[in-house]
Amino acid sequence: MFVRIGGRGPAILLLHGFPQTSLMWRDIAPLLCRDFTVVAADLPGYGASDCPVHSADHSAMSKRAMAATLVDAMQRLGLPRFAVVGHDRGGRVAYRMALDHPGAVTHAVVLDVIPTLDVWERADERLALSFWPFSLLAQPAPLPERLILGAPDAIVDNALSQWGSPPRTFSDDVRAAYVAALTDPAHVHAICEEYRAAASIDREQDEADRRKTIACPLLALWSATGGLAHWYADAGGPLGLWRRWADGVQGQAIEAGHFFPEEKPNETAALIRTSLTASRAPR
Repeated sequence: MFVRIGGRGPAILLLHGFPQTSLMWRDIAPLLCRDFTVVAADLPGYGASDCPVHSADHSAMSKRAMAATLVDAMQRLGLPRFAVVGHDRGGRVAYRMALDHPGAVTHAVVLDVIPTLDVWERADERLALSFWPFSLLAQPAPLPERLILGAPDAIVDNALSQWGSPPRTFSDDVRAAYVAALTDPAHVHAICEEYRAAASIDREQDEADRRKTIACPLLALWSATGGLAHWYADAGGPLGLWRRWADGVQGQAIEAGHFFPEEKPNETAALIRTSLTASRAPR
């Protein structure tokens, strides 16, 4: 596992989404380091972290397996109890971690994401056209791998320019780093396996745990201009969906695009800090 660590105080684990790495926390992590021990990790199979051994049922890149690996990493760092903050794919790992490891996770923060089971049960053309990685990258190998490896710059440029955040959010160096992370065949295969897991074993595990409750406080934040703000009104919006999975849920929309942690780091960091300090989970 590749991690960046700094600060002192209660521990926070920061998890990125697609097509990013732990670099996405470059502005938020220093703000949180004032009050917390901050660990920003590249997800298993992403960035500079190793790729799990391939499994035919995609379980090696399931959110359950990824969460277990990250909990073990935090224990090895001497941080057995921590808050977890996840954006996009990292948000899916974060809530699975809270379900599977309640003794380790003190707080969960999920950014611009709803539970995987709810995504698929409510999927329609809006999801397929707006967030194409969900369906495209879940296709059988090697098609999505070849597409990514053939044009990693196009993949990154589409995501960063079409998902609601202004171009100025990402410097040329940051864009280049995200493109570089999609040039290794083993990592690209692992990323596609993670999406295949989301379309199969992750759904099955969510279904099996539908009646389980996330024990720790949960903060949900989402883009006010994105799909989550508009697609799920019949369920009470993102908060209505998360309250089916957790009791202590708070949250709000952020006036920014999908990549709001990078677009509005000060506001995002302040909301995370407030949530973690206002609701202390019992030990």
